[in-house]
Amino acid sequence: MATNKNFNFNKKQNYSSSELFKKLSTGDVIALSQAITLIESENLAHKETANELIKLSFSSHNKSLRLGITGVPGVGKSTFIESFGEIIATSGKKLAVLAIDPSSQQTGGSILGDKTRMEELGKKSNVFIRPSPAGNTLGGVARSTRESILLCEAAGFDIILIETVGVGQSETEVHSMVDFFLLLMLSGAGDELQGIKRGIMEMADLVVINKSDGNNVTKAKSAQKLLQSALHYFPPHLSGWTTKTLTCSSLKNTGIKEIWGECLNYHQQMTESGYLTQNRNKQNKNWFQQSITLYLKNVFLKRPKIKSLIDLKEEQILNGSISPFQAADEVTSLL
Repeated sequence: MATNKNFNFNKKQNYSSSELFKKLSTGDVIALSQAITLIESENLAHKETANELIKLSFSSHNKSLRLGITGVPGVGKSTFIESFGEIIATSGKKLAVLAIDPSSQQTGGSILGDKTRMEELGKKSNVFIRPSPAGNTLGGVARSTRESILLCEAAGFDIILIETVGVGQSETEVHSMVDFFLLLMLSGAGDELQGIKRGIMEMADLVVINKSDGNNVTKAKSAQKLLQSALHYFPPHLSGWTTKTLTCSSLKNTGIKEIWGECLNYHQQMTESGYLTQNRNKQNKNWFQQSITLYLKNVFLKRPKIKSLIDLKEEQILNGSISPFQAADEVTSLL
């Protein structure tokens, strides 16, 4: 049963989790924004209400297609999403864009400029854009991205698009929370050679060479052939889907419709085969296991005795009387 406790961000509106969910389920984007702010809050007083809201949203079972878009910084993710989102919005679909911005490791701050870069797309009545800071979370996503996806689905959005921070060793967490994973690349920047390596390329359901315009058209076509050839060396997807390589120009709006067509084809095929449901179940199991790990970590580290022991072990590490591995063993032996 939903808690009766209220939360208050602006001192003008107070809603319980059930009241907020009721507004959310009508497609109220203000309520959606408040709900995401609630689950992003680190205030312990908001935790119970946030959990109740997620529980209600999880049971809503709204159908959607979850898309993940990643690529190196400078590949043009935001510009691509503006062009791509225009086609989705024009088709009558409700689109939610969850854009993750990198956070400073020194100050923890983020610019959150994605909404500004998608200004025209954000003006559409059937589009919701929410930038969030990555914080200290690895994987190119924010700590609460999974919960935000559920809230957007509860608000009736058909397409949930997650834009990651960028590509790196840890920028693959988004793959574990989406249905379709799109990798944006550039030609002539060494990306095609990097892409031949296993890893993120292996996860992609579609590889797109962006900025295929002007003098880059020939280079983009060449990169497309190289990458398509490289894909043959990777093991087939468990879904049975065959990954393609396409080219596009976000500025010229060329090749964007074909990319959207691939997304729709994938969604139809995976729904009919039952793989979409199977994959969602696997992701929920993974989410469950990660939530337990995070909870245990937080509870363990907050114990006064553990905090004091960690401080002691850090001093011993610095004076060379103990190795970091031995120190970790001694601390975790108290679990």
